[in-house]
Amino acid sequence: QVKLVESGGGSVQAGGSLTLSCRVSGYIDDDYQTGWFRQAPGKEREWVAAIDRSGSTSYADSVTDRVTVSRDNFKHTMYLQMGSLKPEDTGMYYCAADYWWDAVVDGSARFWGQGTQVTVSS
Repeated sequence: QVKLVESGGGSVQAGGSLTLSCRVSGYIDDDYQTGWFRQAPGKEREWVAAIDRSGSTSYADSVTDRVTVSRDNFKHTMYLQMGSLKPEDTGMYYCAADYWWDAVVDGSARFWGQGTQVTVSS
């Protein structure tokens, strides 16, 4: 069984920063890909960023230059550093894992965490 647990969410003012973490555990080979998604109230889930085991990254246009995704393969943990936060960044943030890169970008990933809430006030 594969388990993903996010942490680090919270409430911040616009312009602030947060770092989210996602710990992956369970029966999963080390060559999995990981990604971050978010869902604002009343909106569809959207992709934020992804990173593979080698450290190659990709970002959504809406967050590029404001977020950095990283990964510690030894700790099986992925991070999302977010800065210059805006109220429109508010939402539940989810991490996802899969062996296929496309899956952690298009949202079809097999493994998901429960999410961590990020609230940005103006």
